[in-house]
Amino acid sequence: MKSKYEACITSCQQCLLDCQNCLVQMATMQSDNDCPNCCYQCVDACLISIKYMVADSPYVGQACKLCAEVCEWCAEQCRQHDHGHCKKCAEACVACAVECRKLAA
Repeated sequence: MKSKYEACITSCQQCLLDCQNCLVQMATMQSDNDCPNCCYQCVDACLISIKYMVADSPYVGQACKLCAEVCEWCAEQCRQHDHGHCKKCAEACVACAVECRKLAA
């Protein structure tokens, strides 16, 4: 899809996938911070942002602002772990936050 939202949608999709994977991987592990809780919330924020962008909603800016904030929080939490899936999740969250900030209101 070619649109003004293409880069952000792609970043949100990747973040959603990496957070979902991190969430699944962390399901059986102990965590001393907000991972995997942040991943759960990040998946929802990305999904909502994608839906708003696809619909060209007048609320894209607000959705992307919230998504960026959730992604930044999730990146901070996952970055504290040495697991490969957490590192990958944190990278995807940072990339998503950058793209979402470009559209944030």
